[in-house]
This record gives sequence, structure tokens and C-alpha cells, in this order.
Amino acid sequence: MRLPGATGCLLPRGVLLLLLGVCKALSLEIKANPKMTAVVGEQALLKCSFKSSSPITESLVVYWTYRPLAGGPMETVFHYQSVPYPTTVGKFKDRISWVGNVASGDASIALRSPELSDNGTFFCSVKNPPDVYHSIPQTVLEVTERGLSFRLTSAALLSLSVFLPSTVVVVLLLVRMGRKFRVLKEKKKGGYKKSSIEVSDEPEQTESTGCSGKLRAWCLNCVDTDEEDLY
Repeated sequence: MRLPGATGCLLPRGVLLLLLGVCKALSLEIKANPKMTAVVGEQALLKCSFKSSSPITESLVVYWTYRPLAGGPMETVFHYQSVPYPTTVGKFKDRISWVGNVASGDASIALRSPELSDNGTFFCSVKNPPDVYHSIPQTVLEVTERGLSFRLTSAALLSLSVFLPSTVVVVLLLVRMGRKFRVLKEKKKGGYKKSSIEVSDEPEQTESTGCSGKLRAWCLNCVDTDEEDLY
């Protein structure tokens, strides 16, 4: 069998299968979330994990690249080799930080203050020589604005349709009863004041009537006495 890319070089089938087996054994397994939703202004975590058949060394390299939603060339936004190297140019400058741990197979990064213009696809690539062959997973990032986003199940809708009207009726009845109680209380206060005035007026009226009666009787007596004296 001819080795691809070589001229006049033939390899036995067994040797070729051995080479393919070695490449497969030295390949990396990388996983990433296929889709990620973030909120404007809130930190987004882009997860990426890997498994290597070789020990982790200082030669391990992590690359994160990005392609805009509208398409176009990919740009490197993060690089890790022993220490993190966030990008110092472009739209992600000073907004990407390293949150991974290569010792535990974690190559995740965090995006600070995501914007609507950040919508696009992120690619996570890891190389740990001699493990360098792997498929590159991708994460589609969707940034949205925060809003009232909740889903109501059929049971929740049924509960609301039953209990909400009942609650409204009860509240209205309580308000009506409260008003009636307040009106009765005001009437009671008004009736009490009126009766007290009437009670206080009655003695004064009786006393005034008594005095005038006595004065009239005295005047009549005086008149009667004068008439008798004249005669």
C-alpha cells in the first residue's frame, strides 16, 4: 500500500493499520456545550473538557477561536500554555478570563459583560503532545436581553384560572365589608354626640321654664297687692 503524500513508498497493510491505531490511541477527546445562552451584562461560562492518553505537561496548549454569527474569518480570542494569554486586541479585549484547570482536564473560559454583538461560534482546541489529533467541538453563543421569561405549565395555568378569580372576589368582599363597618362606626359616633347634646339641653330648658314661671307668678302677686293698696 502506498503511503499518502509519498512517491514510490509502499507500506504493508499491517504497518498502515498499526499507524492508524497509534494515531487513534494518541488522539484527544474534547467536549464542549453545543449551545450556550447568555444575558447582556452577565458573565457567561464557556465550558470545555478534554481527556488525554498522555500525561499533562507544560507542552499542553489550549486555543479558543471565534467566528461571528454573520460569518467571516476566525480569530483567536484566548491562548493557554502554562499560563493564560487572553487576547489584547479585538472586541474581546480584557473580557475573557481563564477558569479552567488542565490538571483535571478543564479548559473552560469566562466571557465578561457579553453583548448582543458577541453572538457567534466559539471553538475549543487542545493539544497535549504527542496527543494532537482530535475533532474540534464548537459552542454557539446566543446573547439575549434580560426580560420576563418564564414558562407556565398547563397545571399552573389551571391553578391561576381557578384561584385568581376567587382571590379577587374575596378581596372585593373584604373591601366592601370594611367600608360598611367604617360607615356604621361613623354613624355610631354621630348618634352619641347628638344624644349627649339633647340630654344636656333638657335640664337647661326645664330650669329656664321654671324661672320664668316663678317670675311671672311674682309679678302677678305684685300687681294684685298694688291694686288692693289703692283701694
